[in-house]
Amino acid sequence: MNASAGRGRVAVLMGGPGEEREVSLRSGANVADGLRTAGFEVTEIRVDTDALPHLPEVDAVFIALHGRFGEDGQVQELLDARGIPYTGPGAEASRLCFDKIATKRRLDDVGIPTPAWTALDRADAPPPLAAPLVVKPARQGSSIGMTIVQDLAAWPAALAEALRFPGPALAEAFVPGRELTVGVVGDEAFPVVEIRPRQGVYDYTSKYTAGLTDYLAPAPLPPEVADRCRHWALETFRATGCTGMARVDFRWPESGEPQVLEINTIPGFTATSLLPKSAAAGGLGFADLCARVVDLARAAVPV
Repeated sequence: MNASAGRGRVAVLMGGPGEEREVSLRSGANVADGLRTAGFEVTEIRVDTDALPHLPEVDAVFIALHGRFGEDGQVQELLDARGIPYTGPGAEASRLCFDKIATKRRLDDVGIPTPAWTALDRADAPPPLAAPLVVKPARQGSSIGMTIVQDLAAWPAALAEALRFPGPALAEAFVPGRELTVGVVGDEAFPVVEIRPRQGVYDYTSKYTAGLTDYLAPAPLPPEVADRCRHWALETFRATGCTGMARVDFRWPESGEPQVLEINTIPGFTATSLLPKSAAAGGLGFADLCARVVDLARAAVPV
């Protein structure tokens, strides 16, 4: 490593060919700024297709690609083939976690609490659960294509929306209560964040528009509930084979066990994103968070 590179050279991949491109560009720009603050030499690389662009000589790649090509294991396989360290889980874990149905099966197999669910691949399928229920594409993020069905009269349109995207749909029981999330970096689960959209549900607009959602970090929870969320976050992280970083989302019905909804292997790094809020509640600032994620990638043995 050249001394002029400070803590090292990092390429930040951002953009991508999927529906979350604009969010990814915002995440990537923020990550690049954070890494420069932390002393890294950073090259920002926009990805426009499902192919790996030319990379300069770097010590690691920070993958800030949300959705297709970033979270589904494709870019990880390409980087593995080149022997380049990268942030976040490996290809196999990424493929598993990107598929919400495969993730649900893994959670059930190991006894991690998660809402009742059914996989659907036909537009004429009847509702498999009583209302209210949630239906969403199995392989999308950022609540894209998701509908909370309060009245079964809305079921056909909601299912059609979920099936508009490649792959099957996932229907799961809606868990009334509080929306929570836990960031995981390495072997540490950070404090719980509570998500309170000011109106409606926590959809794409609420997630990425400043001022539409209140975030409480750490969440005002009974200590035993916060501990259970952090416990199940780590168990989910390990059960799915994740390394590096991830974010685990929950619903807590205010009685009983928190329910794991899903795990996100390339969490957002935008101004409204949740992993940075969870880390900050644990005393880790944004630049240090970015640096820790890169340091974990460089310490890992390439697949």
